[in-house]
Amino acid sequence: MIGRLNHVAIAVSDIEAATAVYRDTLGAEVSAKEEQPDHGVSTVFINLPNTKIELLEPLGDNSPIAKFLEKNPSGGIHHVCYEVDDILVARDKLVADGARVLGDGEPKIGAHGKPVLFLHPKDFLGTLTELEEA
Repeated sequence: MIGRLNHVAIAVSDIEAATAVYRDTLGAEVSAKEEQPDHGVSTVFINLPNTKIELLEPLGDNSPIAKFLEKNPSGGIHHVCYEVDDILVARDKLVADGARVLGDGEPKIGAHGKPVLFLHPKDFLGTLTELEEA
């Protein structure tokens, strides 16, 4: 069902400093910072030959990333994102198999302009998992 790894997301408290590490220290190609108000985050994507790294910074006090950083002040891996051919088919199969979809269960438009869903980490080995329609 799952396709390629789309990205690994890292929560950071200072997205400009984190971007500089990837751009200036590691020599990576980085995107511009973009605000994602529907998700409560600002994002920067680090483009790698085989996948991406997504840097996430809280956008407002109610951001889920702000809550993550309260528990993990140094930041860290927040989630992994896999591509699926059809997000509704994937969701329905996962739910039928007992997996929990976070939120209201309906896809939202993600940072790449495509439908996304998040799956409960307790159902996936302690890892918050995002599905993005390819």
